[in-house]
Amino acid sequence: MSELNSKNSKKLSLFGFFTFTSAMVMSVYVYPTFATAGFSLVFFLVLGGILWFIPVALCSAEMATVEGWKDGGIFTWISNTLGERWGFAGIFLQWFQITIGFIPMLYFILGAFSYAFNWPALNENPIIKFIAMLIVFWGVTFSQLGGTKWTVKIAKIGFIFGIVIPIILLIFLSGTYLLKGNPIDLNISLKTAFPNFKNINTLVIFVSFLLSYVGIEASATHVNQMESPKRDYPIAVLMLCGVAMLCNTVAGLSIGAVVPVDKLNLSTGVIQAFQYLFNYFSKGLNWAVVVISLILPLSTIAKVSTWIVGPSEGIYLSAKKGLLPKIFTKVNEHNVPTPLIMVQGIVVSIWAAILTLGGKGNNLSFFISVSLTVAIYLAAYLIFFIAYFVLVFKHGDLKRAYQVPGGEIFKAIVAGIGFLTSLFALVISFFPPSQFNTQSEAKTYETILIISFIIGVILPFIIYEFHSDKQYVIIKKIRNDKNEIYKLANRNLEVIKEIAPTLEEKVGNEVKSIEYKIDKKHLKHHDEDNKY
Repeated sequence: MSELNSKNSKKLSLFGFFTFTSAMVMSVYVYPTFATAGFSLVFFLVLGGILWFIPVALCSAEMATVEGWKDGGIFTWISNTLGERWGFAGIFLQWFQITIGFIPMLYFILGAFSYAFNWPALNENPIIKFIAMLIVFWGVTFSQLGGTKWTVKIAKIGFIFGIVIPIILLIFLSGTYLLKGNPIDLNISLKTAFPNFKNINTLVIFVSFLLSYVGIEASATHVNQMESPKRDYPIAVLMLCGVAMLCNTVAGLSIGAVVPVDKLNLSTGVIQAFQYLFNYFSKGLNWAVVVISLILPLSTIAKVSTWIVGPSEGIYLSAKKGLLPKIFTKVNEHNVPTPLIMVQGIVVSIWAAILTLGGKGNNLSFFISVSLTVAIYLAAYLIFFIAYFVLVFKHGDLKRAYQVPGGEIFKAIVAGIGFLTSLFALVISFFPPSQFNTQSEAKTYETILIISFIIGVILPFIIYEFHSDKQYVIIKKIRNDKNEIYKLANRNLEVIKEIAPTLEEKVGNEVKSIEYKIDKKHLKHHDEDNKY
């Protein structure tokens, strides 16, 4: 992400921003999950787009364009409104959710490859599936240690061949199939257009639909690069929302129309739909299904590549502020935070073991990974919306290139809708979906989801408390006795360098006067002695 910012100093056009953000947000691997909702998927997609996606996008743009808030994403936005503790919690949850979010992506990749290479065990045997997940994920991880110069190119190729072409082909095939009057497995009527609101288990699937919209706040940092943010950004958001809803709706309905729900595999559902449609038109088109199975994972592999390094940058910034052990501030010659990426890989491997072996690697594992990803992300979004309220009502004087139109009242309404939708989705995510066939599956879902969520949410606060005490003591000493800076310089100049950003924030201009009191010659001598 940072490379994009530094490299692309030129202005982003409306279309350029739209295509860039589309590649980040849109995903093929969630389409089978949509299909399980039947015709009501249209209702869920429209609801998520209007009540959640648009509020997140608009509020993100305003926070991203506040003067001085350009870098750091939600860590900077939340820290400057709610404080550093909550800023760290927000960025940690955003990072932590993707360590789980990689799992359904990997399931989709392996599901496609299992068909392409005619190896069902790759998708059905939990142990083989787990080992293959480790090989694919760590392979992509190590490829990113050489820098992300190829990531943008891979993302473009993946977006075109892994999303655009397959979706167009799926729409064409399913449309032709329907026009010929063939029977479908969908019950399309006014009654089935809406879920059963009396049964909360039928509403849980709404959580999965939000997964197709999450991540828009990551692209909001590029609003500053747009030619006319005030005019173009709302247009880009509405275009993206419309295109996402259209593609998701058509693709989900296409799969649901030809693949019965009781036979639908969430990892290979897209392939199942293509297989049925190609076989309908000609029995000799199996080779085409194999080709589709090989190119479909390109978009997901590109997404994995992007997200491996992307979210870690926010965590890297918090590490530079001293909120994580110093080892996480180290980067390799390609400016990639290698220790952080390695720890991320270990966490993903642990999740792969828990969800694949614990959930037996089937639809249950897929549902748990999707729900847990969204639940933890929603916790970050709740903090995000509260931070936006603070910005609107307490920091209205801050300059920003873009503002949500309508004044304070309308801003509060937009953020309030996003907050309540996030809260509603978070609450219902803990109920087992109606798609489960046994009580045992429902119990496994609830157990893994609740325990994992609790651990994920409290972890950033434990880490913050553990690592902020040292800084607090140092800052307190400096406030009480400015000469303490000499002792610190004598003992460990590295400590001064490590906490400099925090000192600047918490002590303010006082730090500058303290720094001037340090004898430059003394520090230079200290530098040479310790080879810093």
